Amino acid sequence: MDAIHELLTRGVDQIYPSKEELEQVLRSGKKLRLYQGFDPTGTQLHIGHMVGLRKHRQWQDLGHEVIFLVGDGTGQAGDPTGKKQTRERFYTRDELRANAKDYLSQAAKVVRFTGPHPVKVLFNSDWLNQLRLTDILDIAQHFTVQQLIERDMFQDRLRRSEPINLREFLYPLLQGYDSVAMDVDLEMGGTDQTFNMLAGRMLMRSMKGKDKFVMTTPLLADADGVKIGKSEGNVIALTDQPADLFGKIMSLGDASIVPMLTLLTDTPPDRIASISADIAAGTNPMDFKKLAAHTIVAQLNSQAAADSAQKAFESVFQRGSTPTDIPTHTFASTPTISQVLVQSGLVSSNSEARRIVDQRGTAIDGQKVNEYNQSVPSGATVSVGPRKFVKVVVGK
Repeated sequence: MDAIHELLTRGVDQIYPSKEELEQVLRSGKKLRLYQGFDPTGTQLHIGHMVGLRKHRQWQDLGHEVIFLVGDGTGQAGDPTGKKQTRERFYTRDELRANAKDYLSQAAKVVRFTGPHPVKVLFNSDWLNQLRLTDILDIAQHFTVQQLIERDMFQDRLRRSEPINLREFLYPLLQGYDSVAMDVDLEMGGTDQTFNMLAGRMLMRSMKGKDKFVMTTPLLADADGVKIGKSEGNVIALTDQPADLFGKIMSLGDASIVPMLTLLTDTPPDRIASISADIAAGTNPMDFKKLAAHTIVAQLNSQAAADSAQKAFESVFQRGSTPTDIPTHTFASTPTISQVLVQSGLVSSNSEARRIVDQRGTAIDGQKVNEYNQSVPSGATVSVGPRKFVKVVVGK
């Protein structure tokens, strides 16, 4: 597999207008300007972002001009992608800039911002916040309401009589204008961004008379099949401590093993095919998942950190050992399991606590809990899944 073929196939879902057209351009020797946008509505880049960042690295290794675009302009509009309801609040430019302050150090675990063909960093508020009324109207005239309302999440809201905020309705126009402002040849993004990226492709053709390529990448999912992301609340951050990162990867469903090896590692395709066949034949997938976790932790940290993380995982979670550094949380009186989960920070809300208890995902001293209001005695250890622990202390 040569570098161009791997770029166009591994970790790629679709290429618009076609893989063949893009391949022809690349094999002609032409260097492209391309980008992916990252709206900083959270402070952490995660392994879902890592899929795109690894494609960035492939592009820059081939000598192309790659742009890491911080969406502090589009983020003010609020991307409706995957949202069943309108956001409760919208971010300001200052809030988004603050969220993004560590993005580059996190992304630098995967891509180069210095050295040969460094990835460039741009902020789209630099042009979006400068648009005048006539500029916005000129952009809007290239779209119809029918085109925008076709989005699946908008159709779903209409069926459920949920409101569609005009602010987020205009999001594809703003993302589309990014391509025009930067005069790019290609845009990358997850499959959930296809609508927005194709809106940009149309706008480039209308305003610049230029065809922009679009490359979509698959989405990583958790054990419940939910996309890993900020909005979904299941972030596995690039900067998680190695042991925590290893454990979170191990908590993903077995169906994630092959996608992780394919999208997040350089494991050879024939080895991945062999692993896939072994799993399908009934081989215990535990060792394969540990291989994926170890490889990813080593890439983001070091070989030694990955070795240590795997050793800790095997000691605590496979051999039944109890961690030696369990945090404690003090309560004035004997708490319920739900109070322990929420107040200690093991979960983020009462609704999440109820869901976890209902699914028998928490335990007191190793015994599964199925009562939401079950009391927890002082000195007991509460766990959520295989990775999160807290020791309860009652009194001063």
